[in-house]
This record gives sequence, structure tokens and C-alpha cells, in this order.
Amino acid sequence: MLARIFPRLPAASAQLLGPGDDAAVVAAPDGRYVVTTDMMIHGPDFRLAWSTPHDLGWKAAASNLADVAAMGAVPTALVVAIAAPADSPVALLEGIADGLRDACAALAPGCGVVGGDLSVSPTLTLAVTAFGDLEGRAPVLRSGAGVGDVVAVAGVLGESATALRLLFERAVDADGIPDARLAASLRARTAAQLAPQPPIAAGPIAAIARATAMLDLSDGLALDAGRMATASGVAIDLDPLPTAEALYGGEDHSLLAAFPAGVDIPSEFRPIGRVVAGAGVLVAGIPLESSGGWDPYREWDSAAG
Repeated sequence: MLARIFPRLPAASAQLLGPGDDAAVVAAPDGRYVVTTDMMIHGPDFRLAWSTPHDLGWKAAASNLADVAAMGAVPTALVVAIAAPADSPVALLEGIADGLRDACAALAPGCGVVGGDLSVSPTLTLAVTAFGDLEGRAPVLRSGAGVGDVVAVAGVLGESATALRLLFERAVDADGIPDARLAASLRARTAAQLAPQPPIAAGPIAAIARATAMLDLSDGLALDAGRMATASGVAIDLDPLPTAEALYGGEDHSLLAAFPAGVDIPSEFRPIGRVVAGAGVLVAGIPLESSGGWDPYREWDSAAG
């Protein structure tokens, strides 16, 4: 199985030793590296009736690449662990490998898969660890936003939540079970959820442009902006009013950043608010009543997405 998968995986430009040994060796020219990890589990994170194997590989890569970019780093390498049911066809793993390859090529050229692990589990699970190069820059943290900063976003807002709601409404059978045929007919309108395209290159661009704070919008604008506000000891005032999907949906994997007033905001970003004194998240000066957003420890609510 590994002999069939390895040739499908992308090599990393920074790899000194790739898959096949006990561990990979990856160059770290900066002397430091950014590292993050994320899991995708069948059920809470994806449904096989809706996502193709290629989608799963793509999304697993994209969500981790976005976290690296949110630190202002350039993604360099991925390590991927997959636990799949024993009766899974090899084509499932080949499709996941192809998705990983294509996501790296499209979103972070030069990043590749340098190793990982395969195991057996009743529940299909993907775990990806991503590494990034800061290229001599300081990492952009969540905690650096200051009063007067402009808050801006690169990427979409609310499109993933809108797509997920559509899947729950129109890609299930009469018993509410996910239906692959119905999902396929909605593909053009659900790609933002099944195979997101976060603006990975915008992360390092924001860092060069002196972003004071940045994070990946994985859990909804209200919750994630609140995390930045709390970490920075400030309030974030959003204006104009975002949609409910943007505020409380998740998995857009866009980049939310704060820039000092007066700097040229990169063209990849568009202003959506300001940093003000206080705490929490406001919309046009009025505090949000709920932070909402995606929380894996809260009971799944398909209506809220």
C-alpha cells in the first residue's frame, strides 16, 4: 500500500530525507520552525457520502497550511497519519494522497509530505502536522493587536457555513442520511466546505506588511475575533455587520489580521473593522450577545452548522 501511495505524494523543497526511513529530515534555514497539527474524523468533521477521498486530502492539507500561514510563515512540509477501516479500498488512500498533493501544489508550492503513519480504525481519521519557515521574521501572534489598528481579512467569510447548511438541507435522503448522489449535484455550491482554498500566500505577505496580530478563521469570525481580542487585551469592532454565516459559521480558513493605522494594507486583505479599547467583539459599537462558532466539545447542531 505504501509503495502505491508514496509516488503520489508531493516532495517538499525543504526535505533532506523523505518517506521511507524512521523519520524525515527537513531543513530549517531560519534556525526555527513553525509547527501545528489538526485532525479530521469521520462524523464530526466530514461525511464520506459528501466528500471524495481527494476532498479529504485537500481539506486536511488546507486547514493545516492555513495555521502555518496565520503565523506569517511559509509552509514547508507535512506529516500525515491516517487510520482507516480494515476493509477500505486502496483507492481511498490513493485519493487522499492525490488531494494532499494537489492542495500543496495549488496553495503552497514547495510544501510536500515527508512522512507519516498508517493504522486501522473503525472510524476514518486523518491527522496532519504541518511545518513552516519564518524566513527570519518574527512570528505574528494573536496577542499583538493594539488600539487603533485596522482589522482586515483575506479570503472568504461565511461561504463554508453556507455550503454546510446546504448539504444538510438538500444532500440527505428522506431519513436525513447523507446522500452521495444529491451531494454531487450540489458540488459547485459546496466546494468552499468540501475543498476550501485559504489564501496561504497572504500570511507571509501580512507579516512583511507589519501585521500586529493574525489568526486562521477556522471557528467563525465572532469566536476567532474574540480570541484575538482576548489575547491582545483589546476589543474588536466589526463594521459593517457581517452575515450570520460569517459570524457564527466555521471552516472558512481565511486569515484575520490587524495592521497599524496608516500602513498600506496588502491587496489580499480587505478592512472589516478596528481595534478599540475594551474587551470582546462588537459590531458597529454594539457588543455581540454570543460568541457562537464551532466548538467540537459542544453538541453538534446541524441547524447552526
